[in-house]
Amino acid sequence: MASSAKRVLSSLRAGSALALVLVLVACGPSRPAGDPVGVSRGAEEGPVTFEYDSLDARPVSSQALRGKPSVVAFITTWDISSQAETDFLVAMAKNDHGAVNYALVALDDRKNRELVEEYARMLKVTFPVATADAETTMGKGGFGVMAVPTVVILDEESRVFFRKAGIVKSEEIRAQLAALEKRKTLRPR
Repeated sequence: MASSAKRVLSSLRAGSALALVLVLVACGPSRPAGDPVGVSRGAEEGPVTFEYDSLDARPVSSQALRGKPSVVAFITTWDISSQAETDFLVAMAKNDHGAVNYALVALDDRKNRELVEEYARMLKVTFPVATADAETTMGKGGFGVMAVPTVVILDEESRVFFRKAGIVKSEEIRAQLAALEKRKTLRPR
């Protein structure tokens, strides 16, 4: 009986040691400090070229959004997180009085256009809404959207300044718009 108790204790010690090693590995440094996964900002890439099928006469394109900072949210009509993001943007747009462009791009199939129109009507969206092309819906194209919602902030020349997958609250969007404005004032002309 004593030898069986020793074997159990030995097994427990070995298991505890393994658990300790796993905890240390899991809690140790995993990647360099910086932006959270899913966030990119300050990219010095060239302008993104895009044109989406707008629900009305207001175009959702790189050309139409030039000249002002722009917040473009990629959403779906069936996702509660997309609805929350849309609510944030609707409130922001009311307060910005045209100083910032806003647009929604629904990653719903174009044959569901009526559903997207009803979504925008129910959430009282006052800015342009469009449906995405097949390339964007598949995560390809200039924005690389792989999750919804995804919020992209473009500078005045349609270059991506900030991109984040998941809900982005108004405060974070405002902070990024302020950082974009600050970068603009610091840049030599």
